[in-house]
Amino acid sequence: MSVDQDTVRRIAKLSRIAIKEEQVEPMTGELNGILAWVEQLREVNTDGVPPLTSVVEAKLSMREDVITDGGIPKDVTRNAPETEDGFFVVPKVME
Repeated sequence: MSVDQDTVRRIAKLSRIAIKEEQVEPMTGELNGILAWVEQLREVNTDGVPPLTSVVEAKLSMREDVITDGGIPKDVTRNAPETEDGFFVVPKVME
């Protein structure tokens, strides 16, 4: 796959990046270099290689999943500018 200057301009417009006209040609070369590197990565045989979620083997600590009512609505809403019946009162956004 190859990127031309019109494609660079279109990508810049879609991503809302201001790009000067003198930057279009160098950016074309950079994007083509990136795409060539990605194509090179496709040649690597990854059969039998398990996917990684992290480079460090780590287990998350688990806790018992217990449903509670919280029991502290006054503590939670203490610093709120306005509350009603234990809930936050927020300004209306849409009419």
